[in-house]
Amino acid sequence: MADSNELIDELAKLALFADLDEPQLRAVAHIFEEAWYAADTRLLRQGIGGSGFYVILEGEVAVVIDGEERARLTRGDFFGEVAILLGERPVADVVAQGPLRVLHLAGQDLHSFLLGYPRVTYRVLVEQTRRLRNANRWRR
Repeated sequence: MADSNELIDELAKLALFADLDEPQLRAVAHIFEEAWYAADTRLLRQGIGGSGFYVILEGEVAVVIDGEERARLTRGDFFGEVAILLGERPVADVVAQGPLRVLHLAGQDLHSFLLGYPRVTYRVLVEQTRRLRNANRWRR
């Protein structure tokens, strides 16, 4: 487990939090919980459950829809926000591909977090737009 200053340094290096100043990074470090998962752990289950917003600090996850891997996410990537924001069940399984270290925010806290940190919200929006573009390319 990283101490508070180490975690703040890690957050500052991630694109999602790059626009935050040091006091904001310190606050974010206290809002999120650090969590570790073993390989093959399913963090989100397609159509069933899993509620939380995750930011990957170390490791990699596979995004699997209907048994087909659609994407790999690594350090700095995030997942879980779509189901929370839409109030729906996850549309994919998200499975750890090895040891995984993440920051986790409970689903019920995401709304207030995004309202409190509009620069992070903007970066989430940009990434969602990029993912949508890539999904549209994939369908062609």
